[in-house]
Amino acid sequence: MIEAELKAESKVTLRPAAPDDAPIMLEMVTALAEYQDQGASMTATVEDFRRNGFGPDRQFECILAEQDGAPVGLAIFFPTYATWDANRGLYIQDLFVAESVRGRGVGISLVQEVAQIAKQRGCGHLQLNVVHANPARNFYDRFGFVHVDDLLTYRLSGERFERLARGDV
Repeated sequence: MIEAELKAESKVTLRPAAPDDAPIMLEMVTALAEYQDQGASMTATVEDFRRNGFGPDRQFECILAEQDGAPVGLAIFFPTYATWDANRGLYIQDLFVAESVRGRGVGISLVQEVAQIAKQRGCGHLQLNVVHANPARNFYDRFGFVHVDDLLTYRLSGERFERLARGDV
């Protein structure tokens, strides 16, 4: 479904995702994980996306890119806050563009849309992480995103997270 060809005469439209879009959102995020050789790490479900993206305790927002009514990309994002400069921002968790339409401006449109939303909300920055092996790193460089060498992303999950939360350190 996400392999729609972008025709020269077709325009890409962007819209906020709705609860009924949860299956395609999961499909795209799964494709992104597989692209980054992390498919085995995917445990999210359609219901997780519905609950966390559209429920009363919303954890993220999503913009979908469509061409001729077919989904071709998405950007999932959520708010952040930088204490050192007292600056709100938006963090782009996932940016996905179907392989068949890469290089045709869909990703640029999605990032620009999130930037416009951030600006409207009084935010001063966008943030994201990029896997080292991702060949799209140059894409972010073109916007002016800066790789922050002195920051390392750390993550605690699974049994070690559970142990820490229980106080078993």
